[in-house]
Order: sequence, then structure tokens, then C-alpha cells
Amino acid sequence: MAMSNRARRMLQHQLRHRADAFINLVPMIDILTVMVAFLLVYSTNVEVLQNTRAIQMPQSISQAQPRVTVVVMLTRDELYLQGEPIATVEQVRSSAGDIIAPLRAALERPMIGGDAAATQAISQREITVMADKSLPYEVLKKVMTTCTDANYGRISLAVMQKDQPVPAGSVGRS
Repeated sequence: MAMSNRARRMLQHQLRHRADAFINLVPMIDILTVMVAFLLVYSTNVEVLQNTRAIQMPQSISQAQPRVTVVVMLTRDELYLQGEPIATVEQVRSSAGDIIAPLRAALERPMIGGDAAATQAISQREITVMADKSLPYEVLKKVMTTCTDANYGRISLAVMQKDQPVPAGSVGRS
């Protein structure tokens, strides 16, 4: 079977004008290096606390970073422990006394604090309270009292870090 003249010319043309295909990896390696450096620098300051759109946390100028602890979350309507619904805020407000019974029972379960929390001294057991800034203080006080009653000696209030205030007298000077 003979090849037609046209097919032969097309083959010769392709062979003559064929460029060797190659991939230049240097720019891709450069980009990956920059990305790795960026991720290493910015991954050290990771926020440990879970967050939800249902909570508007108060602001603070505190520099302390959050630690991994048991988290009590108070939205405007619900009370959660480690993401598990415990009670409504209305039930908390209407409860008699300063101890919230469902929260105390949930805090005393062994799986909440883990094995490490069970062996820690009361003064070393930590809990973080994430509360909406619009909640009344009486609700927050009941939650903190219940946490203390359930043998958590260190209670932290989660806040959003806000910018540092400008020192007095430094505005308007040239």
C-alpha cells in the first residue's frame, strides 16, 4: 500500500516543523516554595476555638492565644457543650439557683474532659466559655458557677482580638 503524495508531504512538513515539547518546572517550583513558606509562617497562629455565626463575641486587646480546652458555647438562644445542645438560654434564665443541672451533668461525664482532665488537679482543669456579647450577665454567671461547681478551676472567656488603642496625645502630632 503506497502513501499518497499529499500524505507524504504532510508527514515531511510535520517532521520538519516539529518542536520538542518540554515543561519548564522552575517557575512551578518557585511558586510552590513561596506557598510553603507562606503556610509555615501563617499556620503557627491558628485559632483553636470553634466559631459559629450565631455568636458575636466581645472584643478585647488581650494578646493571650486560646488553648485547647472544653468549650461551652452560648448563642442568643442555646447552650452547647462541645457542640452538643444542652439547654435553651430561656431555661438557663428561669432555672432556680445558680447551678444549671443539665450542664453540670454533661460536664461530669468522663468523655468531656478526656483521661487527661480526670487526672488533673481541679486548679488545672480548664474550660472556655464562648458567649454572645448581647447575653445578660446573669446567664453568664450561672454558666461560670456551674463550671466551677463541676470542678473546673480555670475558666476563660473567649473574645475577639481588636486593634490596639492609640496612645493618648499621639494623635495630631507631626
